[in-house]
Amino acid sequence: MDRRTVLRATVAGGAAAFAGSLWSGAALAAPAQPGTGPYGPLGTADGNGIQLPAGFTSRVIARSRQAVPGTSYTWHNAPDGGACFAAGTGWIYVSNSEITPSGGASAVRFAADGTIVSAYRILSGTRQNCAGGATPWGTWLSCEETSRGFVYETYPQGGTAAVQRPALGRFTHEAAAADPDRQVIYLTEDETDGCFYRFRPTVWGDLSAGTLEVLVAGTATSGPVSWARVPDPDGAPTATRNQVAGAKRFTGGEGCWYADGTCWFTTKGDNRVWAYDVVGQRIDLAYDDSLVTGGTAPLTGVDNITGSRSGDLYVAEDGGNLEINLITPTGVVTPFLRVTGQSSSEITGPAFSPDGSRLYFSSQRGTAGVSAGGITYEVRGPFRS
Repeated sequence: MDRRTVLRATVAGGAAAFAGSLWSGAALAAPAQPGTGPYGPLGTADGNGIQLPAGFTSRVIARSRQAVPGTSYTWHNAPDGGACFAAGTGWIYVSNSEITPSGGASAVRFAADGTIVSAYRILSGTRQNCAGGATPWGTWLSCEETSRGFVYETYPQGGTAAVQRPALGRFTHEAAAADPDRQVIYLTEDETDGCFYRFRPTVWGDLSAGTLEVLVAGTATSGPVSWARVPDPDGAPTATRNQVAGAKRFTGGEGCWYADGTCWFTTKGDNRVWAYDVVGQRIDLAYDDSLVTGGTAPLTGVDNITGSRSGDLYVAEDGGNLEINLITPTGVVTPFLRVTGQSSSEITGPAFSPDGSRLYFSSQRGTAGVSAGGITYEVRGPFRS
């Protein structure tokens, strides 16, 4: 499939998934609070150890060091960040491998009815591939969570070699999110004093050259922000986060998701979900577990994040009680699912199929609590549109 065909297919799938978003361009007026979610309480654990609301079901689609069902391809260890891409009448789920050495990423292709068609490697020979992000032209940005790590542009359809993209900076990369309206890529950094970046390609759709910028703001959690160019994206001898005076610090940048004029990103050190209003040029807190009133915070160990076609945000936990929580556009935070019997693991890679009917995610270390025990799941049910 040529690049233009991939672009049309991917954009069509994305439009179908997110056209119904309820978020406005502005951030939430106040951090989300616990409340009753749209799907009701969690039920008892199913045969896969997953607690889900009524009407939802789960299945295992892959296990580390085992052949993906219906294929001869062996699934990778420590499955992490992921995304879905339209592919003909079906779709592809891509997943990173957070190990060193030989991290990389793999893909599972599905037919229109959800049957697994094939599985294959799309990136090899890299290190600690944690999260990443999808581009509007149908590629997956796989990020190395290592000091002076790279971003690799990979091709979910297969048949094309991955390309290293040093112009996006060399630092402890975590996640990426594309903003097609302003033609930029947002990037998080997993350091205790990390920064939030954006990359402006010289030509949109070509990540070989451009300008890397860092967010500059005061010490307040909310308010206006600006951007400043990072003088040396290579990050040596001075780390990218230390090159610009006034760069705002974040305690462990994690997931990143763009939709409808807002870039959402998470920080694990303080259990926060941030909202960057790209139109108003300001940041606000969408969620902060220390600001929850009237009960226990439902969402802790804040990590990967994705969005649904209804505008709900789905936030995975690394820690906590191993849940995916959703945050509604009305500011309610509530558990959507809970993984039981896997207390030594973390939830990674949440992503919706292009039509919004299936949610994929992984338990990175599974029931065994080791990288070789990873399990990747699919959840189906009456997701609202």
